[in-house]
Amino acid sequence: MATGPLAGCRVLELGGIGPGPFAGMLLADLGAEVVRVDRPENRGEPGRGGPTDVLNRGKRSVVLDLKDSAGVTALLDLAAHADILLEGFRPGVTERLGVGPGECLASNPRLVYGRMTGWGQDGPLATTAGHDLTYIALTGALGAIGPAEGPPQIPLNLVGDFGGGGCYLVIGVLAALHAAELSGRGQVVDAAIVDGTTSLLASTYGKLGRGAWTDERGVNQFDGGAPFYAVYETKDARYVAVGALEPKFYRRLVGLLELDVDPGRQQDRAGWPDLRRLLAKRFAERTRDEWAALFDGTDACVAPVLSLTEAAEHPHVAARGTLVTRDGVVQPAAAPRFSATPSNPGTPAREVGADTSAVFRDWNLAPPPTERNRP
Repeated sequence: MATGPLAGCRVLELGGIGPGPFAGMLLADLGAEVVRVDRPENRGEPGRGGPTDVLNRGKRSVVLDLKDSAGVTALLDLAAHADILLEGFRPGVTERLGVGPGECLASNPRLVYGRMTGWGQDGPLATTAGHDLTYIALTGALGAIGPAEGPPQIPLNLVGDFGGGGCYLVIGVLAALHAAELSGRGQVVDAAIVDGTTSLLASTYGKLGRGAWTDERGVNQFDGGAPFYAVYETKDARYVAVGALEPKFYRRLVGLLELDVDPGRQQDRAGWPDLRRLLAKRFAERTRDEWAALFDGTDACVAPVLSLTEAAEHPHVAARGTLVTRDGVVQPAAAPRFSATPSNPGTPAREVGADTSAVFRDWNLAPPPTERNRP
């Protein structure tokens, strides 16, 4: 029995990759009943289902052929009993299949229809292929990440797919769900990675507007340009991250490092090159873990740069249970946390189609003809 704050909420997720499944995972972690609608050809697909399919944890899987009229009818039946539908196809695809917003909202006027794309539902690039990297490139986010002397650095697919995409889709559908509860009317949520990523740049645009940000890579406070907000190599060819932005934290940093510098000149950009050289030389004198021990518990804002495996073993991460191990697979715990309605990662991802009959039965619906003889 789901216990999170979204317990009782029914979500249909039309199977896709990346930000759509991530949004479905977040909703499932929060207690929603998430049913993933997979295609017949997804059966037996490597990596789909089981403990390592983390983005599909906590969901049930049904198989529907949306190129067949019976599959379309079955999907519309499910939509009539759902609160939220998530889809991540290119614009116009669900309309051509007969399961677009018009058809689904006709069967359920309260439905929140969440659409996840890279470019959005309209605009010159709307129907063009792309991936996280191309989306964040166009927003300016990619161009702002990396050293001044080198190329832009790829921030995994955290900024676009999961930050500007999946998280904003969840924000959108939950806001629309609240509106539907007040008005009785559902609506379409157009969540585009380019829009969400640009929204994440709000603070940066504010600084740019008041002249506090130079539109160049690697010369600003938050992009590695400031020597007191940067990454330094240690004696053992590992790294530490320094984030001593505030004057009191900067004073603590230079004090613990025993540097002969004037803390009052922290913002003197003319002195930044020399300060960077001093910091680089000092951090190269000890190993990463020796520095971590020195700065542990201080307010100098210095942390060791850990690998994913090391992060799972860090005392703070362990104490909070930020990572959990389910069926032998290390994965993120549910986030954020709630005092009255705690949530947690659900069961491992189900095999494709494992729950078709059960879901239709639980929702008091007849399964599609192609699935009636399956378990």
